Amino acid sequence: MTNPGDKQRLDQWLFRARFFKSRTIAGAECKAGKIRVDGAIIRKASAVVGVSQVLTFPKAEIIRVIKVLGLPKRRGSAPEAATFYEDLTPAQNRLKTKVGLSPAQRPKGAGRPTKKDRRAMERLKK
Repeated sequence: MTNPGDKQRLDQWLFRARFFKSRTIAGAECKAGKIRVDGAIIRKASAVVGVSQVLTFPKAEIIRVIKVLGLPKRRGSAPEAATFYEDLTPAQNRLKTKVGLSPAQRPKGAGRPTKKDRRAMERLKK
């Protein structure tokens, strides 16, 4: 894989390990101070990360805790990217889901009308 002394930019690593869709988004998360490396808050996308460091950051409404196992040279497939980190996120956090409505459901009258709502409006107009 990589040598223990090798380093890589944090935004590059987060992008290549497929935690963020773009390097720009990864850099913005760094600049916002949402990412910690070994417990220290990082405010620069150019901060370096190395093997065996632990990253902590919010993602998809849970706090991810990731240990760096390697430094990818490119953004590859998801299974390939998973070999570069170990997920240390506690199990109860990993299973946490959104509380409330599923994406297909919404409160009555909220948002755009559905096809069913539009048909009902058409019937009322006739």
